[in-house]
Amino acid sequence: MSGHSKWATIKHKKAALDSKRGKVFTRIIKEIMIAARNGGDVDANPRLRTAVLAAKGVSMPSENIKRAIMRGTGELEGGQIDEIMFEGYGPGGAALLVNTATDNRNRTVSEIRHMFSKNGGNMGEQGSVAWMFERKSQIIVDAEKADENTIMNLALEAGADDVRDQDGAWEILSPPEAHEAILQTLEKAKIPNESAEIAMIPKNTVKLEGKNAQAMQKLYDALDEHDDVQNVYGNYEVDEAEVLA
Repeated sequence: MSGHSKWATIKHKKAALDSKRGKVFTRIIKEIMIAARNGGDVDANPRLRTAVLAAKGVSMPSENIKRAIMRGTGELEGGQIDEIMFEGYGPGGAALLVNTATDNRNRTVSEIRHMFSKNGGNMGEQGSVAWMFERKSQIIVDAEKADENTIMNLALEAGADDVRDQDGAWEILSPPEAHEAILQTLEKAKIPNESAEIAMIPKNTVKLEGKNAQAMQKLYDALDEHDDVQNVYGNYEVDEAEVLA
């Protein structure tokens, strides 16, 4: 088991708050809609199957899932959504990837660019920072839902690379191809997840301190709270006490 990542800890705590205000549901619904464009058959569409498993992991009602699939396939209106990945740098030189799902590309580009510049960052060209990250399955489980031995045994047997202790949560990292198997294993064990995604995990991290740490967290919060933003990935670590000071 690897060590702590303060950035992931804060992300986990924000995810818990997001779930209370329904933002997790909104993000998963958008993912289901995007995935369903390649077909509404869960058995024949791996991305949709993964999205539906993630929805079930956060106890999303089946009717919500059904409507999202129908919007994605065009059976219901409202499924015209584009995916855009933004790249850039924040305070202290930290690299950021911002994954968005939007029904208005021009608006989203303008607003994300403004957030970077307003909060001490700058947008980069495509490919400018993506090479610093790698695609991995990332599943977050509340530590109160499973003990260390249980989560380790289940995750590693299902194909996980690593399970990290994140101060109140387990972060399960694995190759993308093991994502579905781990979700199914957790579902069979009746262990809910707080979030489940194919994420961009930094290969290395930089430590931010003082004003840079606080400014970076301010930029992260601004991006994360935007309605079109699905995920924000960073290659930095901060001390929680510094950003909450």
